[in-house]
Amino acid sequence: MTGLALTLMLLSADAPAADTLTDQSIAAYAARPYDKAAKMNTHEVMGVHHGVRVVVDYPCSDVCPVYTSRIIHYEAAPGPDCDRIGGQALTLMVPYGIGVRREAFCVPQVLATPRT
Repeated sequence: MTGLALTLMLLSADAPAADTLTDQSIAAYAARPYDKAAKMNTHEVMGVHHGVRVVVDYPCSDVCPVYTSRIIHYEAAPGPDCDRIGGQALTLMVPYGIGVRREAFCVPQVLATPRT
C-alpha cells in the first residue's frame, strides 16, 4: 500500500458518517410497537444521526419476554461527547437479574424532550 493510499484510508476512517436518520424517523421508530419475544436481548444498529451511530438495545431479565425493554441511544458516552453531538444524558431503568438497575445513556434530544 502506498503512503498516499494509507493516508486516504485513515482520513476516511475518521470522517463522520453521513446521516441516515432524522429526528422524525427516530421518534417514529420509538413510537412503534415491537415484538418483545423476537427482540429480547438483541442489539441493532439503527443508523447515523449527527454523524454518530444510533443503536437499539432490547434487554430482558427475569420474566422474559414480558419485561423486554427498548433503549434507543447514541454510541457515545454521556458527558462531553454526548453534549457535542446534541444528545442528552438520561438515566434509565434497565432489566437486571430479578430487578432493574439505573444506567446512563446518551440519547437523541428528540427522545429526551417530552412530546405533546
